[in-house]
Amino acid sequence: MKKKLNIAILGAGESGVGTALLAKAKGYTVFVSDKGKIKEKYKNVLINNSIDWEEEAHTAAKILSADVVMKSPGIPDSIPLVKVLKMQNVPVISEIEFAAQFTKATIVGITGSNGKTTTAALTHHILKQELNVGLAGNIGDSFAKQILEHDFENYVLEISSFQLDGIVGFKPEIAVLTNITPDHLDRYEYQFEKYIESKFRIALNQTKDDYLIYDADDEVIVNWLKNNTIESQLVPFSLTKKQENGAYLDKDNIVITIDNDKIIMPSNNLTLEGKHNVKNAMAASTVAHLLKIRKQTIRESLENFQGVEHRLEFVLKINKVQYINDSKATNVNATYYALESMETPTVWIVGGTDKGNQYKELFQFINEKVKAIICLGVDNTKLMENFGGMVDIITETQSMSEAVKMAYKLAESGDSVLLSPACASFDLFESYEDRGRQFKDAVRNL
Repeated sequence: MKKKLNIAILGAGESGVGTALLAKAKGYTVFVSDKGKIKEKYKNVLINNSIDWEEEAHTAAKILSADVVMKSPGIPDSIPLVKVLKMQNVPVISEIEFAAQFTKATIVGITGSNGKTTTAALTHHILKQELNVGLAGNIGDSFAKQILEHDFENYVLEISSFQLDGIVGFKPEIAVLTNITPDHLDRYEYQFEKYIESKFRIALNQTKDDYLIYDADDEVIVNWLKNNTIESQLVPFSLTKKQENGAYLDKDNIVITIDNDKIIMPSNNLTLEGKHNVKNAMAASTVAHLLKIRKQTIRESLENFQGVEHRLEFVLKINKVQYINDSKATNVNATYYALESMETPTVWIVGGTDKGNQYKELFQFINEKVKAIICLGVDNTKLMENFGGMVDIITETQSMSEAVKMAYKLAESGDSVLLSPACASFDLFESYEDRGRQFKDAVRNL
């Protein structure tokens, strides 16, 4: 008789609890351990499914005796328990690695420093018009839970570098790399090269039958591809260079060619604004083209897609001032795109947990577009040092309601108020979603 495998799961959030449910259904003995307090909704799921769990502690003996450990992406490899597991050769994997072995679905994996949420949501929006497809990874219900409850024929997965660090055999048939800019360097020993390697793990197990769609305007990606070998077929997209097999912008038209099959779409019909969203649309449309979605369906989907919450989300216009929620901008490059897209004088709310940020690339837009800066964080020293001499008004706040009231006083008719923090949210908020919702609530309460 086959031995029952033990799985220990570190972290009882969406991915941890989803993995626990799938593992139990597949005959594993499951133990869930969370160093913090488990949210009530997840605790109830574990109790109702008779899954063994603990909170506010890790019982090392139970975890070290596991055959495999699934680690939630928020837990660094540097914690002592994970180091001991690796020393003892206990496999430490991510949810996507564990879950993928239980589905035969076609997988589209999307990663990148910025744009991956919008690209994943847009790709799913196009594909679902004609295919049976789930959207998972960093979005919505976990991949593991969806395999258990639906097992779609196709999946679009938004995948972080932390999730890719925990893969062994995971392989998407189509991988998308939106861009690579310095982010999460605190998790990569402040070495950009290690972060780049992590992102390219999305293509680690791909073969010549698979595809890697990537931004050909991104020097980091292009240089890495020059110096490293990828098995998969390369499909670039670009705003500036014509692509024989890939996507590019020709005047105002997006042109996508795959094996001489061409699709042409006007870029000015996109519902999403900004050059970065033209790229996101190219990536999503290229996936759809590879999966044989009809051209008309792709065009219509691009024209009716509504965008994602907390990403350049127009909240309200009050006294002719537009309030914009870009709370998902947790790094400098994301804020770069937000400031680049601003067309009116801007009161900018910035700040949070700095991840080793370099702010220089924002200076041109601050000089051109920003009339006042509101720093929102526990420690705003670095922001004050970087931006203090660049605008007439720079101020500090420590709550969202205070920041929004300050913005209301500073903004005049025709201005915009932009929350685009360029930092993580964990100093004052539970998550970027919590930060964005607090911003919207504060605006609605003005």
